[in-house]
Amino acid sequence: MSGVVRVRRDVLAEVSAQAGQTPQSECCGLLAASDGVITQVFPASNAASDTATSYEIAPEELLRLLRAIRAVGLTFAGIYHSHPKGASEPSARDVAQAFYPAAAYFIVSPQDGLSNTDQRHAVRAFSIFNGKVQELLLEIL
Repeated sequence: MSGVVRVRRDVLAEVSAQAGQTPQSECCGLLAASDGVITQVFPASNAASDTATSYEIAPEELLRLLRAIRAVGLTFAGIYHSHPKGASEPSARDVAQAFYPAAAYFIVSPQDGLSNTDQRHAVRAFSIFNGKVQELLLEIL
């Protein structure tokens, strides 16, 4: 994966808004692209046993979302989740469970927002492969 990921501004806004709607638990989902630009959010339910500190997309829902992405002519491009109480950087668990080396991993955190009154949350993206983490530059369109 190159060091740059192209994403529409409304996608980042949607992911950030979803994180704000679930302030006590991690939100999650998939991201899809058209012509190399992430254009659509596919929210998922968090099936983790402790949603406050982890996320998991149930296998059947993951397959359903991947099929939905293909059905609308898009390609799977990334996975997103939130860190309600932590920074927008991969945790050790995130790195250990990064099973899609071609995907960009987006993490959103209210802790990295501009201020306590600001409704926006910082969104960062990472490439995670063989335990190595590289932050990706977001090219926002």
